[in-house]
Amino acid sequence: MVPEEVMLEMARPIEHHRTAFYRDMYKEVHELLQYLFQTKALCMLFTGSGTSAMEGAIVGCCPPGHKALVIRNGKFAERWAQVCASFGIEHTPLDLEWGHGAKPADITKAMDADPAIDTVIVVHSETSTTALTDVEGIARITRERGALLLVDGITAVGALPVKMDEWDVDVYVSGSQKAMMLPPGLGVAAVNERAWERIDSGKMPTLYNDLKAYRKSHKTFDAPYTPALTLVRGARYALRIIKERGLENVWAETAMLARATRAAAEAMGLKLFAADPVDSVTAMIVPAGVDEAALRKTMRNKYGFQIAGGQGDLKGKIIRFSHMGYVDAFDTLGVIGALELTLAGQGFSVTIGSGISAAQRIFAEAMTD
Repeated sequence: MVPEEVMLEMARPIEHHRTAFYRDMYKEVHELLQYLFQTKALCMLFTGSGTSAMEGAIVGCCPPGHKALVIRNGKFAERWAQVCASFGIEHTPLDLEWGHGAKPADITKAMDADPAIDTVIVVHSETSTTALTDVEGIARITRERGALLLVDGITAVGALPVKMDEWDVDVYVSGSQKAMMLPPGLGVAAVNERAWERIDSGKMPTLYNDLKAYRKSHKTFDAPYTPALTLVRGARYALRIIKERGLENVWAETAMLARATRAAAEAMGLKLFAADPVDSVTAMIVPAGVDEAALRKTMRNKYGFQIAGGQGDLKGKIIRFSHMGYVDAFDTLGVIGALELTLAGQGFSVTIGSGISAAQRIFAEAMTD
């Protein structure tokens, strides 16, 4: 969901990007992004999805002579191993059971087994499985061993606690269409000095996603190629909203919505999928006898709620609910109510109102603290 006022801001007359207007706007966006990522590092905007920024970061930080450990615990985690393979980057994939997040012990064991590993790539919030990875704990391991840590924070930044500098993460990446409350089309990469030393040590086999080109243009708050002007303008407005609310308040509300949704699932007799559930997205297992595609179609066409299905091996097996960005307690109560009615319509035994009541109790407790 995109706030109406952000959409209206993006509908205003377009200014040319080689102007003082754009440079001033981008300067403010950069400062707001530093707040969002909790960092003093350089934050760059890419015209593309989060994948474009992540690809640029991986390729730049893994020149020949370096080896990456790629944690594969979901569909998006697998993509980063595909980037390594596509660019001929030496890497070791570490497969974890879907629904589980990476732990520091996983990283320690893998690096002990292969001392050549000097880069670790993880997904903070694996959207496809709704699993949480312990980035803070893993960062302690990588720092102790002198390795770089690259984090896909596409459904984490702006939704979950992300403290890039405090945790000592080298690269954090996000995208506009998640917690930033914008349409798709912008990737963001926050890159610290240790990462820049690695990037400067090699040649990037890419043009459009060359981090060095973005850094060079950033010196004058410009862009190396034509930027997505309207999205940058929308980003300034949306990021102002986030800063005015305060990140800690945003993180707390996201966690509240997740707790309420998990409580509702339990009350309705549904099982959660993730063993290490993340707060930005919740996955529920589709119960036996329920048609997942028909369920989502009814939710969309009859009740007006868009929910996501599973990906890869999880297609048809789970349904997913977002708690990121422009969504609140009443949106959450609405989708829970629609789910109850839809499940009942398919013959699943559910007490109407049980999920809503469980969620409301969570909200009542949180809002009276």
